[in-house]
This record gives sequence, structure tokens and C-alpha cells, in this order.
Amino acid sequence: MLSFKKVLLTTAFAIALPSGLVADSAVDPRRDTYRQLELFGDVFERIKANYVEEVSDEELIESAIHGMLTRLDPHSSYLTPDSFKDMRVQTRGEFGGLGIEVTMENGFVKVVSPIDDTPAARAGIEAGDYITHLDGEAVLGLTLQEAVEKMRGKVGSELKITISREGVDSFDVTLERDVIKVRSVRHRIEDNIGYVRVSSFNEQTTPGLEKSIKAIQDELGDKMIGLVLDLRLNPGGLLTEAISVSDAFLEQGEIVSTRGRDNSNAQRFNARSGDLINGKPLVVLINGGSASASEIVAGALQDHRRAIIMGTQSFGKGSVQTIMPLLGNGAMRLTTSRYYTPSGRSIQAEGIAPDIIVEQAKIETLDNKGQRREADLRGALENKGGTNGDNGEDGDGKADEAAKPQDYQLDRALDLIQGIALYSTSSGASN
Repeated sequence: MLSFKKVLLTTAFAIALPSGLVADSAVDPRRDTYRQLELFGDVFERIKANYVEEVSDEELIESAIHGMLTRLDPHSSYLTPDSFKDMRVQTRGEFGGLGIEVTMENGFVKVVSPIDDTPAARAGIEAGDYITHLDGEAVLGLTLQEAVEKMRGKVGSELKITISREGVDSFDVTLERDVIKVRSVRHRIEDNIGYVRVSSFNEQTTPGLEKSIKAIQDELGDKMIGLVLDLRLNPGGLLTEAISVSDAFLEQGEIVSTRGRDNSNAQRFNARSGDLINGKPLVVLINGGSASASEIVAGALQDHRRAIIMGTQSFGKGSVQTIMPLLGNGAMRLTTSRYYTPSGRSIQAEGIAPDIIVEQAKIETLDNKGQRREADLRGALENKGGTNGDNGEDGDGKADEAAKPQDYQLDRALDLIQGIALYSTSSGASN
């Protein structure tokens, strides 16, 4: 049997040389390539023969491919068939499953929350429930990823889960897997301002954004004064989704351009008319965890002066990766181009600088005891036409507000939109 090295060299020459021609090694510029292939074959043979433990050909080849790609840049890599499958699930944003957001606690799967209108929600699974068994097999000992893989499966197939809930005996629930869509977009209302959080860019992002903004507009109507788009800690995702999210707020102009090794293959992507919030004030929050697709959106809206970018410097990933399927159902993620904002900026290794820098901070209320006001002065005139009332304060003089974690950057964004709206109203009244 021919050695791996001889087979590799024979194949290389057979591919490289046209029929009837003889290579002249003195002038053939590819001879260095053949020499390196021979070196690779030699190393491969020595590892197979002498390494302290037996290693399969598959392991060695996969490691070689992985090393070749990772040496190019931090974002090029080899995807095994399993990791390629996981990547497609993430970018597609939907899979066959039960519809439960979960975490691992004390060795068991804990339900964070059931997703609305999914098998889990319809079966009455509650936040805080523990899943102890899957089809009668104990979850204890599995990693979270292994447990999640067991819960996912073909749409229409069934899975029996054992639930442990505080105050009741453990019970079994049989669920039929359905198509589950990953929620990459969430929203809420802060006073008369819409807040939309985009955690990643997958195929569900644009529909989720449109649905969230419509829900906000339906609730607020004409009272809506602006929108905060939160892209903090968003690692990116699909280029197409970054373009469509940017387009959702732009009436015209370039969104992003990509340029590879050959500039003749440069691509430019432009906005179509239509702004989902009809020109209302828009603030985009970014930080050091905002990367790639997040930076495309922030850069486009910043260059067109459509939004005020607030927060801290973004991550600085200004390259585009193309997924190329390979034989054996694996794939490689290869950096094929750089992207540029509408003004021609490359943010590679630099990031997007916010228009207003706001570091995340913890706010501490100062003790105002001993501070005197007009009303405390002896002989102060009474306010006979006052309209302030008691300001909703309790006996201690402290406003009654629900205790909640404070997000300083978001608070600043909300203040800014309220200020813009107040100024616009005042200006309109004086004209």
C-alpha cells in the first residue's frame, strides 16, 4: 500500500500537470507548494507511527485544517459537521423543540421562561420549574448543551419530561415538538418612548423588529416620542439582517459596502424608502460587546445622522465571513471581505465611536438631610397659587418608585429623547 505521503504527492502532480507535459522543476513556480505538501505528508506519517497514543486520520486532518484556518485571522475557522449544524440553527433562528428558555442549576435544567405560543407554554410549564428527566433518563450528569440537544428534535416527535415544582409532587408531561423561533428582539415601553433590544442578527431579527415597533406604536399611538435601539453585547450575525435593520430607519442612501481582495467585486447595499418610526428621534446604544452586524447598523445610522449613537466604543470587527460547505458535511468559515460604512470608514480593529460617550455607572443617591430650602426659612411667604401638591412623596420625603436594577446608559438615552421631544415641541409652538 502506498504511504499517505506518496498518494498525496501523486495526486498533486496528477492534478497539476496537463496530459503529455513534463514539469520542469527549475521553472515551475509550484515546486515550493509540492515541497510543502511533501513536508505535510512526512509529518503526518511520523505522527501516525510514533505518537504516544493512536490518533485517527480524521482527527489529524481536521486538526490540520483547523490550524490552517485559525492562523489566518481570529474569525476564520473549520466547522465540524456538528458545529456546522449548530451554526445553521443559530442563523436560521428556528428549530424543532419544546419552546423553553433554560439554564443549568444544581445539575438540573431550570426553566427560565416558556416561550409564548409553544408546546411548553401550552402545557403549563412555568418559570422556576426543574426538568429532572428526559424520556425517563436522568438529566443529572449532562451538560446544558447535551440536555438542550436532547430536547430539540424533529417537528412532530414527542418527548416526555419530568418536572419538579415547588409545593407539588414531581410529574410527567409529554410534549410534541414544534417549530420554535428564537427571540432575538424584545421590547417594552419607558414612559412614552419605545425600547427595543436586539440580542443577535438571525433570520428572525427583522420580522421581530417590525413586530415590536408595531406593538409599541399600537399602544402609544401619537404619544410615542422616540425609540431606543439597544445593540449592547450584540455579537452580530447575518449581514443581510444588519442591512435590513438599518434600512428600517433610513429613507435612502448607502448602508454598507463590502470589498474583498479584488476591488472589482465590491458590493454596495442601499436603503429603500420607508422609516418604521417616521423620523422620530432614535438613540442607538452600543458598547464593547457590540460587534460586526451591530457595528454595521450603528455606522450606517451614524453616518446618515439618523440616530445618535450613545455608550462606549464598539468591538471593531470590520470583516465579513463566508460559510463554505465542505465534503463530509462540515464547512469552513472564511474571511472574504471587509465592510465599510457609508462614509467609507473601515472600523476594523477600531470600532464605532459613539456620538455621546456614556460609561455604564452605578448611581448613588446622596443624603440631602440638613439641606435647607425656601420653605424652611423663618418668615417665608406662603405659596397661595401653588400647583405642585405633595409630589407623590411619602412621609420621609422620598418618591415612591418600584425597586429595579438601574441602567445608567439607558436612562441617559431616555433623557436625551425626552429633551429632544421637549425642544421640538417648544420650537414648534414658537413658530
